[in-house]
Amino acid sequence: MELSKNELFNAIKEIISQSRLKVFRAANSALLESYWQIGKLIVEDEQQGKLRAEYGAATLRILSNQLTLEFGKGFDERNLNNMRSFYSAFPIWYALRTELSWTHYRLLSRLDSEEKRKFYIEESITSSWNSRELQRQINSLSYERSLTGPKTNNPKPNIQDYIKDPYIFEFLGLDPDTKNTEKSLESAIINHLQKFLLEFGKGFAFVARQQHIVTDTSDFFIDLVFYNYILKCFVIIDLKTTSLNHQDIGQIDMYVRMYDDLKRNDGDNPTIGLLLCTEKDETIVKYSVLSDKNQLFASKYLLYLPKEEELKAIIEQDRQHFELDNP
Repeated sequence: MELSKNELFNAIKEIISQSRLKVFRAANSALLESYWQIGKLIVEDEQQGKLRAEYGAATLRILSNQLTLEFGKGFDERNLNNMRSFYSAFPIWYALRTELSWTHYRLLSRLDSEEKRKFYIEESITSSWNSRELQRQINSLSYERSLTGPKTNNPKPNIQDYIKDPYIFEFLGLDPDTKNTEKSLESAIINHLQKFLLEFGKGFAFVARQQHIVTDTSDFFIDLVFYNYILKCFVIIDLKTTSLNHQDIGQIDMYVRMYDDLKRNDGDNPTIGLLLCTEKDETIVKYSVLSDKNQLFASKYLLYLPKEEELKAIIEQDRQHFELDNP
């Protein structure tokens, strides 16, 4: 079959792209395996050294100098320490995911639990996080910010496993000390949609902004609409630049019911409503339909990345409220 010039170009482009991808994956796998093997030898030598006597503090420095003279850059003392940590964190080679780079694994090796490492590995692969995004997610305690906690063993996807509290939107570039409008917040999200989706997590796809809903008597406009293809449901978001109040809850409740009635398709699961606000009054949450935790949720958002101690305190407070409401 004769191809047009454009079709021929695209076909050749695809062959070259796939070929380069195979070369990159093979090279990346070889690099990871060599670093893993080096880390293994260092750890085993260190362990034997401790049985004989204290492991010499200068051992890595001497080894680094020798390797650098022989092979050039890449074997300084710091990187050898990284290789040692790499092997210690991932002692089974065949369990490694070679889709991830050495930079990914350097970051992952610093985490203090296997559970955290598994969480960030899965999210990095399914959400296509590059190493910079992985670093941001670790710094912003994405693991800890999962609403139900990432320790859930429920094999069936659940919206509660996908909701975070708080959300961190420092990438929007909005001044947290300035009174922002809902329109400016919405516009910033659209302008940084890719980063917004990365913060929200896997499975979310953008559907609409200010989606127009028409009923027999009125017109309504929903701020943001997404679809989660893992949960197979629409997720509508109502943006607020103030603290949560009962009118906001009534509005999102109405939007969810309306969307289920007018927009939900056969095969879709019930629509989810998420209120994003600057503060939550836990009394309002407790005595409203939000306490059902089935289709309606409210989460705080921050326009800056707090210091780790501050963020941990916020997360712990929200976790305690969640556990009280969900014994």
